[in-house]
This record gives sequence, structure tokens and C-alpha cells, in this order.
Amino acid sequence: MNITLFAARTIFGFIRHALRALLYGAIGASIIVVILAVYTLDKRPDLKVWHTADLDAEFTKAANINTFKDYLALEDRLFAQLDEKVYAKIAPIEQRQLNRYYRGSLSDPGRWETNWNRSFEFKLAKPKVGVLLLHGLSDSPYSLRNLGNRLHKEGAWVVGLRVPGHGTAPVGLVDIKWQDMAAAVKLAMQHLREQVNDVPLYIVGYSNGGALAVQYALASLDDKTLPEAQGLVLLSPEIGISKLAALAVWQERLGHLLGMEKLAWNTILPEYDAFKYVSFPLNAAKQAHLLTNEIQQQITRLSSSDVLQNMPPMLAFQSVVDATVTPSALVEGLFERLPEGQHELILYDINRLAEIEPILTSNPSAWIDTLLRSRKLGYTVTLISNQNEESTQVVARSYLPKSGPTIECPLEAKWPGGVYSLSHVALPFPPNDPLYGTIEIKKSTILQLGKLSLRGERGVLQISAADLMRLRWNPFYSYQEQRISSYLALIQASDSDCSS
Repeated sequence: MNITLFAARTIFGFIRHALRALLYGAIGASIIVVILAVYTLDKRPDLKVWHTADLDAEFTKAANINTFKDYLALEDRLFAQLDEKVYAKIAPIEQRQLNRYYRGSLSDPGRWETNWNRSFEFKLAKPKVGVLLLHGLSDSPYSLRNLGNRLHKEGAWVVGLRVPGHGTAPVGLVDIKWQDMAAAVKLAMQHLREQVNDVPLYIVGYSNGGALAVQYALASLDDKTLPEAQGLVLLSPEIGISKLAALAVWQERLGHLLGMEKLAWNTILPEYDAFKYVSFPLNAAKQAHLLTNEIQQQITRLSSSDVLQNMPPMLAFQSVVDATVTPSALVEGLFERLPEGQHELILYDINRLAEIEPILTSNPSAWIDTLLRSRKLGYTVTLISNQNEESTQVVARSYLPKSGPTIECPLEAKWPGGVYSLSHVALPFPPNDPLYGTIEIKKSTILQLGKLSLRGERGVLQISAADLMRLRWNPFYSYQEQRISSYLALIQASDSDCSS
């Protein structure tokens, strides 16, 4: 008996010491990993003036700004401050042709007739509709200016909002909150309603702007003082993002604790794009995560009543592969959580040529097929895909709600040579966009990023080859623009609308 008890105690003691050793080992290994990570992150390039300048004239929810006119006046002060605290402080070593903040460089927004980093407004005497354009995270109003121009020509009063934190310098996103962005959207919508009287209002949102559009529409179901949107157009909307974005707050806190400013940044890169930040602070990812969570919470709150029945119709465009947002989350986190309505989701498939599929790292077919086979669809799904695996010609196949008939429409478009998919950043831009398009402009005085083709050894450039190769323009932009115009009732629906 004593021998058995002794053996049991010995075994228990051994296990206890082994578990303690494993625990200490895991803690030690974690500390080493954190130290190595901190060391690696701190070895990145030094922060520049555009990462550190104090631009305190930015709009916030707490600011005493009650009209869009006041918002624009504050924006004037902000851009004057940008000139004073960033452009005027560029060191001689940074005075390069690929530096956005060096006056006269190929990336200088001042080379353009209009500085599209700022809010803009296209007015009309008798508008048919009012349209608010909301750009994406780290982006600027430039991204939706092409669409804004077309809608204006067809009868829309257009407001392109510079969302707070954007259009100036990457430091603008270090402290901004999603609530500040949402407050600016409310000001812009109130202004639009005052300008166009009783004509319908629409919101077009790209990426983070899409999330802001959805958040506003949900908020307006509760708050009847907010102008109602007749419909939403969403381009690559930010409804679901990587769960790793939630970890951004911990790296940010660690940086504050250690007094290491670089740890507040996900990427620190040269600023060569005139209308988009290339460096990306962790706070931006955190705010995106918080905004997407807010949308899910809003839907949950409103689901307990019949209020969601009043959600305005949505027309959404999404590439089935997207490195920035989660495409399937648009289905699971938005379309499938709303009551049946006049909603349509348009998906851009990958290029289904037989020669391409074997070299794909992942194939989105599984979730697409599950979606299209669903007999519970409460909305229309349209898939833009190859006519067959031997053809680059594309067709629009629309799957109607409640297992309705499938409608197939040939499009006057095809996959360009060498393009295997769209990308998150491609959707808002036509092939002839002067900055991101593929059409070469003779005697151009700007850096044409869509035509950029650099060759050399890997690991030499600070900018990754993957970023340089990312598609920046949409080969199916004409179809997309036409669908948006007919959705806003600015033009008559055509046969290529397919689901209409």
C-alpha cells in the first residue's frame, strides 16, 4: 500500500514538474518570439515627417462642426496645415521624383488640374438624384471620381466626401476613429438632402466606404432624423476582414508601452501614390475591425423587430478573390442576414481558362457553388465568368431568388491577356484611368502606376513585387458603370443588365 502511494506521489510530482517546465518553456519561447518580432519591426525604415506631423485640424465627431460648409472650411485649414507641417518640411534627401510630398515630383497631386484628395461636389440645376460617394481606407475621393463624372453627366448631383483621416498624410489615420468617419457621412447626407430637395438619395461606397454606407443605412432605420438613402451601391465593401486585424491593437499598445513609434505601423513605405497612402498604421486596421463589428451588432439589434424590412435595396460588386476584404463575408455577414429584398450581388469570377486553374494557390469555387446552389436565396446573384473554359469571352449568369430561373446574358467584354482575376483595388477604375489604367498617356507628367513595369532581382525594392503586379483597373468597368447608372434610374435598363 505504501509502495503504491509512494509511486503515485512520484508520478504526480514528475507530471507537475514536467507541466511547470513546459509552461516556463512556453512563456520563455513567447518572450523570445515577441522580442524577435519587436526587433524586426523596429529595423524597418525610419518614420518620416508624413508619419509624424501633428495635423490637428482634422474633423472629429467631437468637433463643433454642424454643417458640410463648416466641414469644408475645416478641410481648407487642414490642407493649409499639411503644406506648413509636411510639404515645407521635406528634407533635401527626400526631394525625389517618386515622393508625393515633394512639390513638382511625378507623384505630386499638385500636378493635377484638380487635387482629388479633397472633397468635391458636382452640382446641377435640376438633378434627378443625389449621390454621395465614399472612398476606401487609406484612399481618397479620386477613386470614385470617374463614376462621379458619369453620374453627373446623366443627371446626378454628386458629393465626393473626403473621409476624415484621408487625403493628407498617413499620420492622419493614426488617431482617427470610425465614429468620426460616420459623423462626416451624416453631415454630407444632410447637405445633399438640402441641395436636391425631394429627389432620391443614393450612397456609393467603395471598400471602407461601403461599410460606412451600410452602417449609415442601418442607423437611419432607427434614427428618422437622418436623410433616407433610396439605395446603396457597394464596391468591394468592407463587411468582413481578417481576424488578425483584431490583433493590431496589441502591437499598437506594445509600441506605446516600449516607446517605439514604429510599432504603431503595419507598413512603412515610400509614398509614391498621389491619391492613396502606401504606409498603413495599425489604428486603421483596428477601426476597420470595429466598424465591421458595429455593422453586425446593428443587424442583430434590428433583427428583433420588423425594422430591417425597410433596409434600402443594395447593388454590390465583389471579386471572388480579394486580399483586402473577405468576399464570402459579404454573403454571410450582410446579404444572408437581411430579409428578402430587391438586392443584387454581382460577383466577378476568376478567369476560368483551363490553362490557369492548375496554377492557382486557392480556388474560390467551393463557396461560390454553395451559394449558387442555395434554394433560400432572398436576393439575386449574378456571376460574371467565362463563357466556357476555352474562351476569354465573359457572360453574366443571374440566379434569381427562391430558385427562380437562371438568366444568361453575353457581355461585350472579355478577359485581357495575362489577367487571371480582379483585385480589391481594381473595381473603381476604368482601363483608361490616367493614374491606375493601362492606357499609356504620351508626354505624361505623372507617374502612371497602372503602366509601371519593373524588372530585377527580388528583395531589392522596398515595395513588394506582389504589390507592383496587383491589377489596378477593371476590365469590366463599362458593364459595372452601366449597371450602376440604370440602378439609379439615370438611364434605361438594357438587355445586358440581365437580372432586370
